Amino acid sequence: MIHVMGSYLSGSAMDNRSNLSGGTFMASEIDEITINYEEDEILLVKELDKVILSKGAWSTILFKYQQWDRKKEEYSPDRYTIRRFRKLSGEYKYQSKFNISSVDQARKIISALQVWIDESEAETPDTTKEA
Repeated sequence: MIHVMGSYLSGSAMDNRSNLSGGTFMASEIDEITINYEEDEILLVKELDKVILSKGAWSTILFKYQQWDRKKEEYSPDRYTIRRFRKLSGEYKYQSKFNISSVDQARKIISALQVWIDESEAETPDTTKEA
C-alpha cells in the first residue's frame, strides 16, 4: 500500500508516485484512490465501498469502511468518511476529510438533506412538464 496524504493507492496506482523522498504519493485517476491501509501485514483500514460524488478539479468521494481493533482483534462496525481531492498538474492530492461518527449521525445527515431537497423541489416549479 502507498500512502496518499490521508488515502492510499494500490495496484497500478503505485506506479503513479512522485516525491519519493518526501513520502507524498499521488494518483492520476480518481478510481485509483482507496482508503485501504495495511501495516505489519494487517489491513487496519478496510474499504468496503466507495461512491465518487464529483469529478473534476475538485473531486469528492464517500467511503464505507471498517477499522481494525487491535485489542478486540476484530473489525469495527461500518464507518463512513467523505474525502476531498484536488487535481493539480494531472495528479489528485488529498485536501480534506469529514468522518461521519456514527450510524445515527449518518441518518441525521440523510434526513436533513432529504428535507432540504423536498423543500427546494416544492418551491421550484418544474418547467420540463407541459401544461
